[in-house]
Parts: sequence; structure tokens; C-alpha cells
Amino acid sequence: MMRTTLKAVRRACAVGLASGALVAATQAAPAAGSAYVSNQNGEISVIDLASMVVSGTIDPQGKEPRGLGVTADGRWLVVANRADGGISVIERATGRLVRKVKIGANPEFVRVRGHMAFVSFEPSSTGKPPPAHGTGADDDDDKQAEPARIAVVDLTRGRVLRTIKGGPETEGIEFSADGRHILVTNEADETVTVHAIATGKRVKTIDLSAHGKRPRGIKRSPDGKTYVATLEFGNSFVVIGADYRVLRTVATGESPYGVAFDRSGQRLFVAAGRSQKLQVFDTASWTLVKEVPTGKRCWHFTFTPDDQQILVACGRSDEVVVIDAATLEPTARIADKQLPWGIVTYPKSMGSLDQPE
Repeated sequence: MMRTTLKAVRRACAVGLASGALVAATQAAPAAGSAYVSNQNGEISVIDLASMVVSGTIDPQGKEPRGLGVTADGRWLVVANRADGGISVIERATGRLVRKVKIGANPEFVRVRGHMAFVSFEPSSTGKPPPAHGTGADDDDDKQAEPARIAVVDLTRGRVLRTIKGGPETEGIEFSADGRHILVTNEADETVTVHAIATGKRVKTIDLSAHGKRPRGIKRSPDGKTYVATLEFGNSFVVIGADYRVLRTVATGESPYGVAFDRSGQRLFVAAGRSQKLQVFDTASWTLVKEVPTGKRCWHFTFTPDDQQILVACGRSDEVVVIDAATLEPTARIADKQLPWGIVTYPKSMGSLDQPE
């Protein structure tokens, strides 16, 4: 098992006995690539995409791993450990922990761009799920909470360079097409805020309160002309133009979260968590063309590097559901009993947490 191999590599590196041949061997990735699944109740599962089986695990040496990302060169896997207040930077090929970087309370969402990681953390978060909208609970309580922040981390030096102040309960992170801005969804005040990456200054606030509550996922189209943000308590998503104006609202299933375009930009995929479906929309008309049954608490998903399959992490079903990207039919279910949360691949693929640079 890969788990045993990773421990052996760490021991060998510690005493300086790892040979060049061993290092070269461990860096050889499967031709089809690998998927990495963060398990909130465990470690990182590694799925061999050629066989669609779990080939091993990686210990992030942190508690409650959630958000994760991969550098473009595949050198490092970056994991947010929510209960530890930091990230783990892991040598992807060997599973060796390179360093841990302290971030702040409740780090969750990770986006990697170049040698930088952007990590959301929430000082005021209780770590508990929000009350369901319409239950009578006071949805406005956390609007007075301390704003969440996005830590900008230099992965090479292993240090936080600065933080960007978002809104209360920042969730999703996306970059503008020109790389100048970062867009973040703020669950507790129904906004998407746009910030200059270089300075952290807020340049735009997009108020979504008229469209629905609790924006969560956000993704830029491949052509850079639009952004889509899901509204968990609006059962919808909004389409936002390149000028950061809302263009339309589109109805979805219940509690949409993870969202991603396919590589062509012709289809949009939305994980409707409580509906237990992956929904597929035609982006020319924004009409629903297919609903694929998944499982329970399926929040994040990714294409395989060859765009042939889609893997959906379903936490409460204890599995990763595999879907044929052409027929849009489930083809396999990979057991994972550690509360899977997020999933990315290397080589990098289109997905709700990542995309090729």
C-alpha cells in the first residue's frame, strides 16, 4: 500500500539514506494521473485514475483536512487543516510533509496559483453548519461577526505574506482572467467581493441579496467573460459578467455548492447537495440538460485530466462517485469512509476546487 511506502520514504529521508533511484521512482506518476481526496475525519486518499481504486493515503499531519490544491508543476499538494488553524505543504510524489504554515482559525478553502496559495479562514466561525434557511433561526446573527480573511501564502518560503479581508464567512475563491483580482463569496452577508490581489483593497461589492442567500461556490468561465456563483439558500446560481455585474439568475436543485465549467466552457456542472444530484447546464442558453444521481453531501467534484470522467466526493455517503463525462451516467463508486470533502487531481483538471493554470 502507498501508506507503507510513504512512511518508508519519510524514514529514509530523515537519516539521509534515500537514493536517487528511489526518489526518481516515487516521482513517476501513473499515466492517467491521480486524484487526491481530503477526508475530514481522516487523511488524504489517493485514487489511481487508471484503475479507479484507492492506491494509498497521505497523512497531512493536521486535523480535519478540507480544502486542497496542487501546484501547476505537481511538486506540492497544499491542504487546509481546519481544526489546526494552518495548512500542510506536502511533496505530492512522496507524501512527505515539507512544512506546516500557521494561517488562523478555521482555514477551509484553498486555491493555488503559481507558487502562491490563497487560503480562506474564519476567526468567528463556530465550525458548525448554518441553520437551514426558513427554519426561524436568525440568519442575520453572523452578519455582525468578524470578517473572514484570505491568507496569501508564499509556498516556497513557507510564510504568510499578507491577508485580504473578505466578508463574514468567506467561502469560495476565484481569480479574474487577467490575474489582477480575487473574487470571494461571503456566505453570511450575501455578497461576492472583488479585491486587488497586489494590495488586498476591495474594488467591488456585488450584492446578491435579491437573488438568494449564502453564496458558496464560484468559478470563472474558460473564456474569462463570465463568473458563476452558487446560492446555497437560493437554490440557484447567478451569472456575473466580466464587469462584475449580475446578468441573470438560474434555478438549480436544493443547496447548490460546488460548481465548474468543462474545458470547452459549453457546459456548467453544479453539485446540488441536498438534491443529491450533479446538474448539467448548457451555457449558451443556461438551460438544464441533465441531472445525474450522486449521493449524500456531495459538495466538490473534478474532471479527470483527460476530461473523460467526473469524480464527485460524497461525504455522507462515504464514497466518491465516478460519472462518465460523455454519457453523464454513473459508472463506479469508490468507498471512502472518512467523510470525504474535497477532491483535486494531478495533472490538474477542471473542477470545483481547481483548474489548469
